[in-house]
Amino acid sequence: MPKHFRTTGRRRRTSIAGLLTAASLALAVSGCASYDVTAPADARADATGSATGAKNGKGKAQEGAGQDVDCRKAKCVALTFDAGPSENTNRLLDILKKEKVHATFFMLGKNHIAKRPAEVRRIDAEGHELANHTWSHQILTEIEPTEAKRELSRVQDAVRKITGKTPTLMRPPQGRTDDKVSEISKGLGLAQVLWSVTAKDYETNDSALITKRVLEQTERDGIILLHDIYRGTVPAVPGILKELKKRGYTIVTVSQLLSPAKPEPGMVYRP
Repeated sequence: MPKHFRTTGRRRRTSIAGLLTAASLALAVSGCASYDVTAPADARADATGSATGAKNGKGKAQEGAGQDVDCRKAKCVALTFDAGPSENTNRLLDILKKEKVHATFFMLGKNHIAKRPAEVRRIDAEGHELANHTWSHQILTEIEPTEAKRELSRVQDAVRKITGKTPTLMRPPQGRTDDKVSEISKGLGLAQVLWSVTAKDYETNDSALITKRVLEQTERDGIILLHDIYRGTVPAVPGILKELKKRGYTIVTVSQLLSPAKPEPGMVYRP
């Protein structure tokens, strides 16, 4: 399955096979699905303007950082949580507040945003980044474009109604995207965010194992994927944060990781 490269900037044209985990890849449709993808470091390098620091979703410097975070200089890693909010989210937010860390929350609509607007408001109020993980976790590459657009736009509308803000980032379920999904995302003002670190916390409630998997995979400019809906994940977070800080990492949101670049609608970002 060939890779196709763009000739401008540091974007690269890539096949879906190169981006998915083995588990996701086993579910992928046959054929070569391609789309534009760039790494956070490349996005920063290509950015123009005089921005010198990253901001969180509320336009303020990250708490605990001491100054604006510049991931061109700092050893950054982005922390993300999928598929919430859930009954575990408030406990997670307590931990993040205590540790003075901000994260990006890729939220589901049905049974999550729709049922837990208070948690959505708290995520926003405490400076975390609001992001889109579709309404009902349908695989966007397997449904009609009109339905895929609806999966994303319903979350946009719901978050805007609750917080007055509209997400600019989305994560496609199972990381599965293609040119069709990219075009829809572009039209909705959404950049796509994949990941480089997964604890596969959907298959275990062992917090120690979740911690081990994250720490083994994390490198500079990585994007960590966790789920605040699973029982073993939130208890693992304090240990993950403690060790990452010990190793010299600055923990940021996705937009902080990309800054001074701004997320480009339709683009796929992956370390």
